[in-house]
Amino acid sequence: MLDVRRLRLLRELSLRGTIAAVAEALAFTPSAVSQQLSALEREAGVSLLERTGRRVTLTPAGRNLVRHAEAVLERLEQAAAELVDARHGLAGPLRIGTFPTAARAIVPTALTVLARRHPGLEPMVSEIDPAGVSHALRAGVLDVALVHDYDFVPSPAEPGLAREPLCGEAMYVASPSSEPMDEGGGPALDRWQDAPWITATPGTLCHTMVMRACQAAGFTPRVRHQVDEFATVLALVAAGQGVALVPEWGLVDPPPAVRLTRLPIQRRTALAFRAGAAGHPAVAALTDALRAAVPGRASLPTEEDTEENPAEDET
Repeated sequence: MLDVRRLRLLRELSLRGTIAAVAEALAFTPSAVSQQLSALEREAGVSLLERTGRRVTLTPAGRNLVRHAEAVLERLEQAAAELVDARHGLAGPLRIGTFPTAARAIVPTALTVLARRHPGLEPMVSEIDPAGVSHALRAGVLDVALVHDYDFVPSPAEPGLAREPLCGEAMYVASPSSEPMDEGGGPALDRWQDAPWITATPGTLCHTMVMRACQAAGFTPRVRHQVDEFATVLALVAAGQGVALVPEWGLVDPPPAVRLTRLPIQRRTALAFRAGAAGHPAVAALTDALRAAVPGRASLPTEEDTEENPAEDET
């Protein structure tokens, strides 16, 4: 009989590439991981790994076993969901990962809803970079996580994970209100091709989105500053340091010296979890609570909206 815990280690090795990385992610020692994988090979009766010096790769039999492991782990998630459903009421910890703007914009309201509907649940929220979500979910560090992608940066399918779409939000160009605008121009991004740009740090989804959006508009942005926090980005825009792309949830109390122009681009938020966990009552409860937190978030007014409806902000 193949040990499920060892199958999980083999799956992680196929995704992370090294025994050291598997050990670090799952809080094992490298020697313990090696011993467990050797035991799995004995259980399987065939070689699953090829060792060349310090490098380890999966054999064809190992890769085939990983495919079966994905199915086994998904069915175990489904079984766990059914067992929870058989109990009376939801209880216990629910480990939630999130990115910063969602943590501020919708998570507090969602947790209030969750506490009212399921007081036995104990939500535990951690901020996490989207790049680390898949590993954290598969390793069991998180149960669910809020993730996002952009029109120009779609998220690839992740082995062993599933997603539930949650909502979309508008994207804006934030520019200094002191600078003149082309009266005949629309929301096309090439209006700002000659301006200095403020982007997120390289390697982040936000940085990739800006670069690809500008390239699709026919230019490469001239980057002056690289900052991840949107409040700081808006402060730099207000100081005349450049322009930036900012999602709606990042526009909290924008400075008066910032002009906002809505673009036909969206950032999309989804809830990610382990494959097979879609029917887990706690996951479903959190999804419902998050959906309840999203409606009613009106888009921020653009410069054009303000000019057409100058008195509406007084109502």
